Amino acid sequence: MTTPQISPIRRREFLKTATLTGAGVAFPMVLPRRVFGANERLNIAAIGSGGKGQVDIDGCESQNIVALCDVDSSKAAHMFKRHAKAPKYADFRKMLEKEDKHIDAVTVSTPDHTHATAAAMAIRLGKHVYCQKPLTHSVFEA
Repeated sequence: MTTPQISPIRRREFLKTATLTGAGVAFPMVLPRRVFGANERLNIAAIGSGGKGQVDIDGCESQNIVALCDVDSSKAAHMFKRHAKAPKYADFRKMLEKEDKHIDAVTVSTPDHTHATAAAMAIRLGKHVYCQKPLTHSVFEA
């Protein structure tokens, strides 16, 4: 039986190869996200733009805010002004219906008893959803 020949590798060759491999793997992580282009940004719609919704929208500032919804326009006025280009809605159902093609994800920051309805509609449309707790109040809603 013959034993396979192992080609000797020098320490310098090993270090050079390992370093280049590591640099190649790590290089994309060093680049800022904007280098990869606009397609890397999510289009986010916010259901509930006043109160806690402001904090959730602020957390998405690096993304595209494409639609805002709040039943109380006076509480959401600050966000409506900051995102003047985004369409504004008072009914999340109309917003999701009209903006469906432009939305990748939705934040739900409404009163607790409306979380399940708003989140379920967005999920049925295939959107990613960030929802404040509680998502539901009962097993039936879940």
